[in-house]
Amino acid sequence: MKLRKLQGKLKIEHSILDGVRAMLGKLLAENPEIRSVIPGVIRQVRDAKGEVKVRVTVPTANGWKAIALSDGARQELFISTTWNREQLEAALLRAASQV
Repeated sequence: MKLRKLQGKLKIEHSILDGVRAMLGKLLAENPEIRSVIPGVIRQVRDAKGEVKVRVTVPTANGWKAIALSDGARQELFISTTWNREQLEAALLRAASQV
């Protein structure tokens, strides 16, 4: 499978939830410290209604794993950055509120 890129930082290997795509675009445009975002698997859930919500869950080798909730589904996000958890959560909150 050919790896496609948006702005060189958003790697698109799977589909991306609509609200999450817009939020990630804002996040990457406003924060050059974020090296890349790799969206993961989408799963249906019952509690993902309303606005986009993102929870930072665990650290990874080069950043953080987060879970985005939107449109009745959840999607894993792997975010490559040197930021700590609080900095990333604040940036995600700002980007989600602008969508």
